Amino acid sequence: MPLKYALVHEWLTPIATGGSELVVREILNHIDADLYALIDFESSNPESYLHKRQIGTTFLQRFPYARQGVQRYLPLLPLAMEQLDLRQYDVILSSSHAVAKGVLTTPDQLHICYCHSPMRYAWDLTFDYLNQSKLGSGLAGWMTRYLLHSLRQWDVLSANRVDYFIANSQHTARRIWRCYRREATVIYPPVNIEELPFSSQKEDFYLTVSRLVSYKQVSLIVKAFNQLKRPLIVIGTGPEMKKIREMANPNIQILGWQPDDVVKKYMASAKAFVYAACEDFGIALVEAQACGTPVIAYGAGGALETVRDIRICPDTGTGIFFRVQTEAALVEAIEKFEVYQDLINPQYTRSHAAQFSGQVFANRYLDFLDQCKEKRPSLA
Repeated sequence: MPLKYALVHEWLTPIATGGSELVVREILNHIDADLYALIDFESSNPESYLHKRQIGTTFLQRFPYARQGVQRYLPLLPLAMEQLDLRQYDVILSSSHAVAKGVLTTPDQLHICYCHSPMRYAWDLTFDYLNQSKLGSGLAGWMTRYLLHSLRQWDVLSANRVDYFIANSQHTARRIWRCYRREATVIYPPVNIEELPFSSQKEDFYLTVSRLVSYKQVSLIVKAFNQLKRPLIVIGTGPEMKKIREMANPNIQILGWQPDDVVKKYMASAKAFVYAACEDFGIALVEAQACGTPVIAYGAGGALETVRDIRICPDTGTGIFFRVQTEAALVEAIEKFEVYQDLINPQYTRSHAAQFSGQVFANRYLDFLDQCKEKRPSLA
């Protein structure tokens, strides 16, 4: 009898289209699994690959404004995830950056978690969350701190429900060990290399594509280009849109949200892609390289695994790092890049990105799944 698979993700909405959703899509391309999430507004979207698919959800599906962001019900997320009854399945696959790994399982089930990140607002971004939230001070602030404390306790407890962890980078694997004291196998997430246009001819502008939230450090990029007076295009939207528009000088174009074909066009023709955040993996950095576009990135997190600094790798460089998240460090890196840019080979940059393709991900993920099943005689 064939094994029954369930795939659990946090939320499925038209505005959730990041790296974790690409992982879900790639898994479903190769494994016949029933899909579950806290909420689902994708199966009713005619433009989605999930259109008309049966997706199991939780009581949060019926809550007001859940479509705009179920994170507003943060205290209820662990409880909601634990209400999914998955006892009929042999193998549970979770794609988790918050609570998906917390589904309840039985001793006879195999649970493999692809962890994009331990819950950021409960760990690394706790103080950013408190400083920027209206609930971060006074009595409400102490209640918020207690909530985050409780979330951390639940997060560690729920990690014990996972049999095997997969991390999206070495950086994330180290964070999984720090938070949960669990080893993780690194399998880089899939990037749609084949769908990205390649161009060796670059125009005279820099590009950044990002959600406009504080930890992405887009305001730092804007300040640096205000100083340099070089042309910069910013694509993306988010809470910091107004602030960034107000600080940008005329040499900077803020385009807001743009459809994929427009983003790809700019990404392929930019002189360089600029990124100032510390990401667990950073799919945008790989997408830029797939277009033959070099990267100027903050040298931390997943970027250290996907970008090669031309100063260290003169024959295989694909970009340049700056080591401190400051305006001065970024300005220096851009000026250094303009000295070294002719040494960066667009064709090699493209081939370097190919190691993160969807097919490479699928092969490694399926091989790992088979290895895990072999350790369970009941699933053989």
